[in-house]
Parts: sequence; structure tokens; C-alpha cells
Amino acid sequence: MKRIMTSVVADHAGERVRIAGWVHHQRHLAQLSFLLLRDASGVAQVVIEDESVREAAMKLLPETVIAIEGTAVASAQAPAGVELHAPEITVLGDAVAAPPFEMRRPELNASLPTLLDHAAVSLRHPRIRAALAISAASLAGFRSTLDGLGFTEIQTPKIVGAATESGANVFGLDYFGRRAYLAQSPQLYKQVMVGVFERVYETGPVFRAEPHDTARHLAEYVSLDVEMGFIDDHRDVEVVLREVLAGMVGAIEERTPGELELLGLELPHVPTEIPRIHFRDAQLLLEPALGEPVVGEPDLAPAHERWLGEWARTEHGSDFLFVEGYPMAKRPFYTHPEPDRPDFSNSFDLLFRGLELVTGGQRLHRYDDYVAVLDASAREALDGYLEAFRCGMPPHGGFAIGLERWTARVVGAPNLRQVTMFPRDLNRLMP
Repeated sequence: MKRIMTSVVADHAGERVRIAGWVHHQRHLAQLSFLLLRDASGVAQVVIEDESVREAAMKLLPETVIAIEGTAVASAQAPAGVELHAPEITVLGDAVAAPPFEMRRPELNASLPTLLDHAAVSLRHPRIRAALAISAASLAGFRSTLDGLGFTEIQTPKIVGAATESGANVFGLDYFGRRAYLAQSPQLYKQVMVGVFERVYETGPVFRAEPHDTARHLAEYVSLDVEMGFIDDHRDVEVVLREVLAGMVGAIEERTPGELELLGLELPHVPTEIPRIHFRDAQLLLEPALGEPVVGEPDLAPAHERWLGEWARTEHGSDFLFVEGYPMAKRPFYTHPEPDRPDFSNSFDLLFRGLELVTGGQRLHRYDDYVAVLDASAREALDGYLEAFRCGMPPHGGFAIGLERWTARVVGAPNLRQVTMFPRDLNRLMP
């Protein structure tokens, strides 16, 4: 008999069916037992009356993998309104030890370090799995939106010969006797590829050797990168970013309705036009509101981002806010300055519910501009990158979204590690 998923058992009421999955929970009464079987789509209830089958079921540890053939019977009290009767149970994979926590609980009663230490099992929990499914749906929406806008997916090296952003926060390694690094971003390569495909995107890991032990930083995370040519300025990039966000929200809604219901989530609305504020104007708002000196600082602190997030919600009814024009002093060397105010940049951060989610902007595209901002040694180290500009590049720009930050904000997780399968940070290298 062909296996079906628990989510469709209700469609087969009155029929003999076969399901398979993990023993989620058992409850034994005097003459009746209930077994909950969990698969990737949900949970099904199995009613056991036969004494020999009951005795065999009682010996099964939680998380034992089994297959069950039984008759689907409508029942208002059962999950999804149906349960299996007269079951035949076959063990497919023995569990030789019980999990370190009760998987049947609506939420796992364990600390985050314990959950991460035992990720091989904790990730199976429906609520944790739901966040990961939302992350996967977001990634699918990112790809499909950009495919529809004429972008080409690329894959760039993760072992590089020079630091992308700066030399400080990189993981160095020995590459056959030469110094190399794990890539901080695909930035330089995706710019080069604008000269090939004009519009490109990439999804992949990036590595930051930042000694932060905070809820918003990881040493390895998934970056969703976009670069596009023939733009007028950074506003063209913002328009595409808005379409991408709407596509990601739409994919979550379409692909994970059960997960949204389980977690009780309300998805963000992506407005037709996301509100904008210049960095300088943002500081002028922040200083009197917070009662502290802010104007003249080169960046926004997390507390500033949170305040601006509340301001965007109150003033514009938006979970999103573009902060444009960050000082050039805090932007990478390839950033294009504002034409009329060269101390400020044609760049932006996108705040999502009070947290920086995206950094992007317009890039320099003329070779002479790179000669002006890079010294001779830097130009030599980046010669392969600069060749693209010596041979002509169009005005271009792009952005990068941190997938884990996005997912954490969507599901309301206070710590990125709660929505990361196997996080890597200052202290964690296993599992």
C-alpha cells in the first residue's frame, strides 16, 4: 500500500490507508490506547484496541520511526478530524534512547543552548520546524520574484584572496601555502557579473569573524544578494527590493499556511511605496526624542533603529522604513556618493520592525573613481575585480538581505539562533 501524508488522511475517510513517521506521543487507558504519529505534514491520531498491538506499542520509545496501516475514521476530537482504527504497526527505525525533552509539548521546555546542543532532534519539533519552513518559503519567493524580473542566478566563490569589506572581520585560512579568506559577501563578484548578465542574484553562506555574542549576529549566515545594471540611482534598487519583499511574503502565505496558523503569525504588509527618510533627518528626529546627542554620529545604534521602526509604524503604518544617505565614512569603498552632498552616500538600510534587515545602494562604476578611492596596493590586490571597470561597466547597484534576520523578524523570534538550523557564532562550532 502506498504511503500518504497525515495532512491528507481526512480525504480518505472510510478507506484503509498507510502512513509513516515518528512516534510523537502515546496515551494508554485501561482498555484503549492512543498513539500520535508525526510526519513532515502534521500529526495523526491512531486508536489501538487490540491488546497485542497495545503491548507492542507500549514498548516503542518516543521518536521511533513506524509505519501504520489502518482505517481512516472521521472523529471531531482527533487532529484534522480523522483518526486511524484497527492499526497494523511496523517498526522502520528503532529509537534506542528517548529525546532529552518531550517532543509532544506545544513548546519545548529547554534552554536555547540545550536545544542547539541537541539540534538533531529539537529541529523536528513542529514549532521549530515551522520557522524553518517559513525560511524556505521566503527563499523560494526571493528566487521566483527575481526570475520573473529577468535576473540570472549565479554562484560565486566562498574562498577568496582578498577581503571584501575590510581586513578585520575575516576568517583566514591556508590555501595551498597562500593566504586566503572565507568570503564576507559575494559583492565584488556580483558586480563583475553585472557586466555579463546585467541582472544577477545569489543565495549562499557568507562569513563574518565578528566577535559579537548577541542575539542579532552570526559568524555564518545566508545572504540573499542582488545586483543590477543600468540604473539611475539607488532608488531603482529600492523599487526592486520592494518587489522582492512582496514576493517573499506572498510565498510564505502560499506555501506555509499551516505553519502560520500553528505559530499564530500575522505577516507584514509590504506597502506599494515603502516610506523613506534621509539619515541626517533621522538623526534630527532621534536627538530630541531620545534626549541624547545623535546628530553627527556616523551610524545608527540598535536603539535608534528600534525608535525609527516605531516612528514608521506610527507615522506611516509601515513595518518597513528606508533610511537613505548614510555617511560615506561608514560605507564600503565601492559606494557611490550623493552627487550634491559627497559626504553622504547613495546608499540605504532597510529597517524591518525596528531592525536593520537590508543594506544596499548605488556602486561606483567608473574606473577612475576606484583609482581615486583605492591606494596602489589595494588596486593591485583587487586587479581582477577592477578589470571589469577598466573595460566599461554601466551604472549599477544592489542589496543583500540576511535570511535569518528576515525569518526571525517574521516569526517574532528574539534570537537568530532560534531560526537557524545549525548556527555558528563566537562560541558554537557543533553540531
